[in-house]
Amino acid sequence: MDATELDRRLEEAFDAPPGARRVVVRQAGDLADSGTYRNDAGAELTPAAVVEHLRDAPDDRSLPERWNWWMGSLEIAYGGYAEFEIRRWYGE
Repeated sequence: MDATELDRRLEEAFDAPPGARRVVVRQAGDLADSGTYRNDAGAELTPAAVVEHLRDAPDDRSLPERWNWWMGSLEIAYGGYAEFEIRRWYGE
């Protein structure tokens, strides 16, 4: 997972503040490093894939909320994704 590329794509796609992007980039890196997504989806987790999935979340959600929405979907589908949710977010 290219963290710099993901941060750039998140900023372009969602116009999210730096702190929100930072926490999502961190969680995405942890998810990619775990191999969980690759094993379940049969594909590498890329910045483009993250942005694509986060676009599916309701429009009124913040970037961390979009991330948690996606992790919730993966948790329902496969299990094992709760550990990648963002537990605390105070915003910026």
